[in-house]
Amino acid sequence: MAVPLYQAKAEFFRTLGHPVRIRVLELLQDGPRPVRDLLSAIEVEPSNLSQQLAVLRRTQLVTATREGNTVVYALSTPDVADLLRAARRILTEMITDQEALLAELREPDHQAHRA
Repeated sequence: MAVPLYQAKAEFFRTLGHPVRIRVLELLQDGPRPVRDLLSAIEVEPSNLSQQLAVLRRTQLVTATREGNTVVYALSTPDVADLLRAARRILTEMITDQEALLAELREPDHQAHRA
C-alpha cells in the first residue's frame, strides 16, 4: 500500500528537523564540499556529522562521491537550496510580524485602545 502524500511530506520534514542536517544543507548550497570542510564549519563530533550525513544520503537529499581518500558531498538537486531559501523568507516574515506585534504591545495603553 502506497504511503499517502501528506505522510511522505511529514517524513521529509522530519528529516530536515535536525540543526546539523540543516547546517550541512546550507553549506552545500555553495557547491560540493569535502567532509573535512563540513566538519570544520559545523564543529560537531565526527561521529555525529557522519550519522547526520548518513540520514541525508538515505533520504537522497545529498550525494556523496569519493575523490581519493576524500568523500565530497553535494546537494542532490537545486530544489533543496530553493527550499532553504523559502524557509528563510517564511521565517523573515514571521519575525517581521512578531516585531510589529511587539511594537504594538509596547505602545502606551491609551494608544492601544484606539485600534
